[in-house]
Amino acid sequence: MQYKDTQVSVPPRASDPGWAHGIMVNGGRQKIKCKYCHKVMLGGGISRLKQHLAGERGNVAPCEEVPEEVKVQIQQHLGFKVLEKLKKQKGLSNSKDSAPYLHYREEGENEDGMRTQKTVCTRGKRRRREKEAMECISNQMKKHKKHSFPAATTIVAQPLHQSFASQEIIAQADLAVARFMYESGIPFTAANSHFYQQMADAIAAAGPGYKMPSYHALRGKLLNKSVQDAEEYEEELRKSWDVTGCSVMVDRWVDKTGNSVINFFVYCPKGTLFLKSADASDISECPDALLNLFDCVVQEVGHKRIVNFVTDASASCKAARKLLMEKYKTFFCSTCGGYGIELMLEEIGKMNEVKEVLAKAKKITQFIYNSAWMLNLVRRKTGGRDIVQLASTRFASTFLTLQNMVALKHRLEKIFASATWMHSTFSKQKAGLELAEIIADQLFWSLCDQILKVTKPLLSVFQLMDCEEKPSVGYVYDAMEKAKKSIIVSFDNKESDYVPYLEIIDHIWQEELHSPLHAAAYYLNPSIFYNPSFSTNKVIQKGLLDCIETLEPNLTAQVVITSNINFYEEAVGDFGRPVALRCRESLAPATWWSLYAADYPDLQRLAVRILSQTCSIIRYKRSRTMFERMCSKKKNRLEQQRFNHLAFVHYNLHLQHSRRSEASKAIYSRGTLDPMCLEAIDANMGDWVEDLGAIGSDGLSWMDVTVPGEWKFLNHRVENMDDCNDSTDDRGSDDGRGVDTNDDM
Repeated sequence: MQYKDTQVSVPPRASDPGWAHGIMVNGGRQKIKCKYCHKVMLGGGISRLKQHLAGERGNVAPCEEVPEEVKVQIQQHLGFKVLEKLKKQKGLSNSKDSAPYLHYREEGENEDGMRTQKTVCTRGKRRRREKEAMECISNQMKKHKKHSFPAATTIVAQPLHQSFASQEIIAQADLAVARFMYESGIPFTAANSHFYQQMADAIAAAGPGYKMPSYHALRGKLLNKSVQDAEEYEEELRKSWDVTGCSVMVDRWVDKTGNSVINFFVYCPKGTLFLKSADASDISECPDALLNLFDCVVQEVGHKRIVNFVTDASASCKAARKLLMEKYKTFFCSTCGGYGIELMLEEIGKMNEVKEVLAKAKKITQFIYNSAWMLNLVRRKTGGRDIVQLASTRFASTFLTLQNMVALKHRLEKIFASATWMHSTFSKQKAGLELAEIIADQLFWSLCDQILKVTKPLLSVFQLMDCEEKPSVGYVYDAMEKAKKSIIVSFDNKESDYVPYLEIIDHIWQEELHSPLHAAAYYLNPSIFYNPSFSTNKVIQKGLLDCIETLEPNLTAQVVITSNINFYEEAVGDFGRPVALRCRESLAPATWWSLYAADYPDLQRLAVRILSQTCSIIRYKRSRTMFERMCSKKKNRLEQQRFNHLAFVHYNLHLQHSRRSEASKAIYSRGTLDPMCLEAIDANMGDWVEDLGAIGSDGLSWMDVTVPGEWKFLNHRVENMDDCNDSTDDRGSDDGRGVDTNDDM
């Protein structure tokens, strides 16, 4: 509801937040009208209005129209006023129990504008207000609670410190958080957690005197409650597996010492579940041992529910999954799609001309990222953009970084031709001279363009496979065909130019990636099948038949399905309804089949199961702490049980909330991530920012480095480099001052 004030609503120099919700009547501070219920408070000033909004009974009737978030904010404000008053009381630090029995005084204002002190609350009123506040918060949580894995409820509409607290209090709170993280060794990326701000808001809502959970509570009852919530989330997902089927994803993580941990996930369109972890250090190269481990997972999920079993392309995993298929013969096993594209990019990176270009590009980033002066200069001239771009795999990161570099070519050329660079000591050093020569070399840039003609289409396929927003299996075959055509066209159909690249792509596609599921899903995807450009071939037909025979064990149903395919091909019955025609493009393929294939239930069930799968292991935040604890040789049985539950909660919290976040559609982590931090090394891009010791000192330190603007930890998405904004506020603002276009610098 909007309110249009016809009189002055806020007195001059007023700072109390209550004035945002009231209107002075006849210009007097003691006669105030509530913006929501229009009740006029006669006397008591702004204090009486806040009691009215907060629902305090006694001096004034509670407002029945105030929005819930405003009510909670005012209640919190009154609570903070209590704390400020109590801090001034003698002996506060020596007695934990004295606070609930003390009276507090709230500031009011008289008609002359002079502040007065008035007692507004007794012990009984205090208890009443606390009870009402807790009931309010409880009601909000009940409203927001869903059937899925319960999430922490955001209590207030905006961070409390932005509404009421002074800058001094904010600074003290920030420093307290920082000290906790530094002392505990918590990674900086924890600040990007979905629950980071929610934790602060929940503590503020609890009010003064809230005690943080103890060591035993965190590893005891609170962990147990979180496990129960995660199990409820699991139950909801398991119900959908019977309808849509599911994909089991096997993520193998091997460190430099040879330790290996396998994380098992189960994907369905409703969400992804972390099932469990296993220490595979002693069995990672033994197919028979891996088969036993895989078989246990299949039995836990249910072999009739599984449609696709996804692993990496290691020899042991390929051998184990082949044995698994031979044992069950009711689902398919395939190589992770994202891993397959990474293999293509890796092989392309090994080509001599590509290797030379990447070596020169790496020298550029190594120079820039090891000098505070140079890094500041580049960020200022590129609107805060970084050149190094982190992705979920090494070679995706490599070629995205090269793509960023090409997008910034003209700005880099201006920098190294400017007077600022020429007058710097770096321009006279050997490394600086070599760098300037690379930037000025047009052959280098020409070769970069040629490489990107191949890698850009592949990165688009990588994006499709790595996206959890929709099941990818129905689009992979078509995306690969379009990528290859795009490469051919970009080289003007010159075979001598594109054939070496396509040979690599075709070999890995045939040997590692292609699955009957891809072909069948391509055929059953209405947005592709009914497109005039659609064409079928022997591979697609065989893939469809393989899926019918493998996924439908009933021989009679197999015959019915093959006979009903003709109705789909000719768009007969509900397939040809006007609404079905209009929704071919807009609806997810599996949803389209569930709506318009009811007359052909056997074909419908098969199509929904095929089109509901993923062909790539989903992205998630690997935890090195979890890895190290899983590989620990000294284990206690009870502690191992606790750790298994902790891992179950940890990964499922991340999976659920990264899926819910709008940002996660293209971004791995909410918030910023500097490519020079340790997480860049974890992404295997440490050598791109490595200090080779060839650069002289510029007299600056890490504190002098400009915060990168708009930097996101991208999994696969190529950002538009023309939109350059440099963030000036490191408290989450994305607004920037833009690009410095002064050629003289």
